[in-house]
Order: sequence, then C-alpha cells, then structure tokens
Amino acid sequence: MPMSIETDLSQIEGLFDELEGSVGKAAAHGLYKGAGLVADALTAAIKSIKTEPFHYVREGQPKRLPSPQEVAALGQGQFGVAKFKGSGSEIQTSVGVGNAGYAHIQGSGKGRTTPVPLLAYAINSGTSFMQKQPFLRKAFNASKGRAEWTIASTIEAELQSAIDAHNN
Repeated sequence: MPMSIETDLSQIEGLFDELEGSVGKAAAHGLYKGAGLVADALTAAIKSIKTEPFHYVREGQPKRLPSPQEVAALGQGQFGVAKFKGSGSEIQTSVGVGNAGYAHIQGSGKGRTTPVPLLAYAINSGTSFMQKQPFLRKAFNASKGRAEWTIASTIEAELQSAIDAHNN
C-alpha cells in the first residue's frame, strides 16, 4: 500500500527566495570584516619589525636589519583589502602590499625611490644583505583563526537575521 505525504512548500520557497538575495551580501560583509582583521594584524606586524640605522654591508660582514626609514616606508604605503571578486558561489579578496606604490627612502646617500612591495618582500624574505623577518607570515598566522571565525559568525548572524525577518 503506497503512502504519501503532502505539504505546502510555498513558505519555504519564499524563504529561499529571500535568502538567495541575502547570501551574497552576508558573505561579502563577513569577508570584509575578516579581511579587516588581517589588515590590522599586518599593521601591527610592520610595527614590530626590528631596525637599525642604515649602512651598506660589505663582503664578510653580517647581514643588516632594515633601517627605520625603510620600515616607515612600509607604513606609508597604501595596503589593505583588495576589491572583491565574485564568481557564482565564491567571493575572493586579498590583503597585502601588492599595489602599495612607491616610497622615497632617506638615509642612503641622496635617498632612493623604492617600490613598497619590493621592500616588504625583501624584509619578509631577506636578501643577500638583509636579515629576513617574516612579518607577513606572522601577521597572517596570527589573524587567520580570528578572521575565519569572524567571517563565519558574521555570515551566520546576517542569514539568521534574514530568516527572522521572513518569519515575522
């Protein structure tokens, strides 16, 4: 004997329609908040870079630390959260110094204009004359857990708000 269950799904269909419009906005808002935490951690990591007065390194001398002017140039650069890119159910952004521009650094003769990303990666990874100080990894690792939690909780709260608004 076949059995069947009948129910009215119109209320659920309405909820899905409302949530469909809210999902992208909630995801973007959560991603923006999480990326902001990473950008704040990056700023703090830049401030924690060890420095010493500028000097040239001659063969046989130990590698030098970045100068205070070089580290200050990192702080002057325009860095932070990139424009969001979305493709269907995926939204991406990046946080970093990729398009941070140029900085004029005093202290080495007449001074020099240097791309901020080049300077950041030289300090982060080290060079033949500069000790490495992995501040980028430090910032990203320190903020990853909080950023993921913030993204998830923001999306969850905004979707719950949309559900509650639909039910009322």
